[in-house]
This record gives sequence, structure tokens and C-alpha cells, in this order.
Amino acid sequence: MGDALKQFLNQSRLKGSLQALQIEDVWEKIMGKTIARYTDKIKIHGHTLYISSTVAPLKQELLYQKEKIIQRVNEALGERVIREVVIQ
Repeated sequence: MGDALKQFLNQSRLKGSLQALQIEDVWEKIMGKTIARYTDKIKIHGHTLYISSTVAPLKQELLYQKEKIIQRVNEALGERVIREVVIQ
């Protein structure tokens, strides 16, 4: 049953939404309280993680940390899902 569910999720569009929810749950642990507080929205589309914030200095900081964000998020998800980060 578990394998069938994993296979279904891998083939459906729900997988990105579920992974985005997983990331939102651990975002503070991954990036810290300050970044989590000023991050407005986190979304996954394909292999891209979209991070939204209205705070310009935070956006700049996140741009410098793209590789670290990819690494930490993939570790949290337990697989290599994210290949690119877009800061909005």
C-alpha cells in the first residue's frame, strides 16, 4: 500500500504541494527564526523552489545562499528534489 501511494504521488501533481507543505513545516529549523519570520510564501513547481518576501535585504541575503538553501531543503525532504531557487 505504501509503495502504491508513493508511486501515485510521484506521478501526480500533488507531490510538489505536499513537499512545499513539508518545507513550510521545517523552514524555521532549516533557515532560522529571522528568515522564517520574513518569508511570505514558499512554493515548489517542478524542481524549482520559489521563495517570496517583501524585505529587500532578506532577498539579497537569500540570493547569496541559494546553494545552501538547495542543499538544506533536499536534506529535509530526504531526496534531491530542488535544483533551483527563485527569490521573489
